[in-house]
Amino acid sequence: MELRDYIRVLRKGWVLIAVLALVGIAVASAYSIAVTPTYTASSKVFVSTTGGGSVSELAQGNTFTQQRVATYADLVTTPVVLLPAAASLHLDATASDLAEQITASAPLNTTLIEITATSTSPTEAANLANATASSLTNVVQNIEASPTDGTSSPVKLTRVQEASVPLSATSPRVPLNVALGLLVGLAIGVGVAVLRETLDTRVRNEHDVEQLTDTAIVGGIAFDPKAPQRPLIVQADPRSPRAESFRTMRTNLQFLDVGSTSRTFVMTSAVQGEGKSTTSANLAIAMAETGAKVLIIDADLRRPRLAEYLGLEGAVGLTDLLIDRAQLLDVIQPWGRHQLYVLPAGQIPPNPSELLGSQVMADLLTSLEKEFDYVFLDAPPLLPVTDAAILTMRATGAIVVVAAGRTQKNQLRGALAALENVGAHVSGIAMTMLPTRGPDAYGYGRYGYNYGYGPEEVDEPHDEAEDEDDDAPIIPGLTNA
Repeated sequence: MELRDYIRVLRKGWVLIAVLALVGIAVASAYSIAVTPTYTASSKVFVSTTGGGSVSELAQGNTFTQQRVATYADLVTTPVVLLPAAASLHLDATASDLAEQITASAPLNTTLIEITATSTSPTEAANLANATASSLTNVVQNIEASPTDGTSSPVKLTRVQEASVPLSATSPRVPLNVALGLLVGLAIGVGVAVLRETLDTRVRNEHDVEQLTDTAIVGGIAFDPKAPQRPLIVQADPRSPRAESFRTMRTNLQFLDVGSTSRTFVMTSAVQGEGKSTTSANLAIAMAETGAKVLIIDADLRRPRLAEYLGLEGAVGLTDLLIDRAQLLDVIQPWGRHQLYVLPAGQIPPNPSELLGSQVMADLLTSLEKEFDYVFLDAPPLLPVTDAAILTMRATGAIVVVAAGRTQKNQLRGALAALENVGAHVSGIAMTMLPTRGPDAYGYGRYGYNYGYGPEEVDEPHDEAEDEDDDAPIIPGLTNA
């Protein structure tokens, strides 16, 4: 993953990250409140040697003392020191219990021993540190004294710092705990967000598509919750961002396969429910607005929807034409005020794949390519049936529609493989149901959809009753032959 990918993941999962960060702070705060406060007090003991007036004797004595200091520091946590300290304070505790509360350290190149005591009572911590220092002084005096001649010890321990009663607890350290809780919560939140993104199997943005195929993305259609109520958004609301996204796709489509003499595109998808039919209809309407002569064919002979979207009679159509039960001029219907024509699916046949792969269908496409600037075929999904792959073999290429957040990555991969296996050409990828904001919006980082049309005039709504009138213009160049 690149830096921009991590930024996109953080933008997508910022709510989860913030929640886990707050949870970390809450847990740290609860721990700080629940834990019993502890207090720490320290006393210091100075170790020296007696006797010796010359410089060499003083140097030898200093070296001897530094060597003894480390030994005396280890002696602090032994029962011989701790039991007398506990007895002097009248504590009902064993030497092992006190050893957990007492620590001793000897700074390097010094003859000081620092004794630190920890307790839940500040007074007890100070008393314990002082009592231990006194006990250590007595124990060393007894150990270092000569047992034979009764001479005193050459080593002398002097308490140079009395332990004072601490005014504040050393644990818990609330600010530090809260800061650590925040950092741990943020780390877990970022980790979960990255893991969720890594394990996500759905296609959610153009970056996911680019990882699966080198095919160009010809457009991204913004999500519209009212799409089922107004599927023909280019006609119903031409100023909307979603309508503009179809015009953007139209512009990109005009530059596809520039060297090809035909402009026949199969509109398909991996599975159903990805918006291929509404994409086909709106793209055809947008293309016709440029003055091009456009034909859209409902080639989904299993679940045709195009006639319903366009408000046309679809009882007679492509099926009747392929079985020679009707002539082309009898089934093709003009739509709108531009040069847009529709060929419905007709009756659902028992053998759709055979009809679409027949020589009659190939001849029909050849003749239609001569009469129309663009021919769009709304075909079934690629994974359930082979109809779209068969049609693409005879067309300029396929436009594969991918629904963001709905299509699985393996589904898109399988759909592209189905076309590749038959040698069909994929002209482009069209993404639908894209969010209008956020890191998954189409073209995130370059442009968004927060814009509208200018104050130019909008075409008056056409009268669909006139579209089906008997006086509709005859398509130039078409014959019944």
